[in-house]
Amino acid sequence: MSELLNNQAKERIYGARKVAVLTGAGISAESGIPTFRDTDGLWTKFSPMELSSFEAFYNNTAIVAEWYKKRRHIIEETMPNPGHYALAEIEKKFQYFDIITQNIDGLHSKAGSNNIIEIHGNIMKNYCIDCKKKYSAKEFDTIYETSVSHIPRCNCGGLIRPDVVWFGELLPKQTIEKAFQKAEKADIFFSIGTSAMVRPASDLPITAIQNGAFLIEINMKQTHLSDYTHLQLNGPSGKILPQLLKEIEKILHD
Repeated sequence: MSELLNNQAKERIYGARKVAVLTGAGISAESGIPTFRDTDGLWTKFSPMELSSFEAFYNNTAIVAEWYKKRRHIIEETMPNPGHYALAEIEKKFQYFDIITQNIDGLHSKAGSNNIIEIHGNIMKNYCIDCKKKYSAKEFDTIYETSVSHIPRCNCGGLIRPDVVWFGELLPKQTIEKAFQKAEKADIFFSIGTSAMVRPASDLPITAIQNGAFLIEINMKQTHLSDYTHLQLNGPSGKILPQLLKEIEKILHD
């Protein structure tokens, strides 16, 4: 098997202290997470976009709550793939290592990664829109099931919503600021399984380059970011990252 890393990449990895990684839907797709357009359920007459906004939640609370309940149960049964596990191992090789993810499935955490910035939130978490009390997925499901109307409400009377960023909502200020801080300070920046089209996340790799980082892109195909990368690795991250882990171990061991 030919090596993935060229000499320049090896040199930069050898001297790197701070590594930042941006992951998108591509890495989760390799775990088999579906698009949630099942043939049963009340949500099938709506598009995912119609179900992923505060307006949809407010106007069709029971239907949106059911849809997210279904999504959570599917994700709970989904396991990380070799790409997730490889990133968790690569994390141990560097002094500072942060994963910035656009995914809401929690698979990086399930794989054992520790420093994770979830810029779009986490589907397993919920909170009251009024008093901000937090609810676990299990608590949310219990309230949903026991409510006559299937409308999840907090003890204060407020609606309980998933802790994810919906269409039309801004990313949490502190979260995205932290992500950009990691990009600015990175010696190596990986962009994995993301189309690099949705801002502000798509600005993170560019910010890293502008501050001197070595950019490595791992994707199934070319993206808008590809022309700016220092090293382009085309293929499934579930195959590339385990090989990359072995090469990094060899570089740092030697």
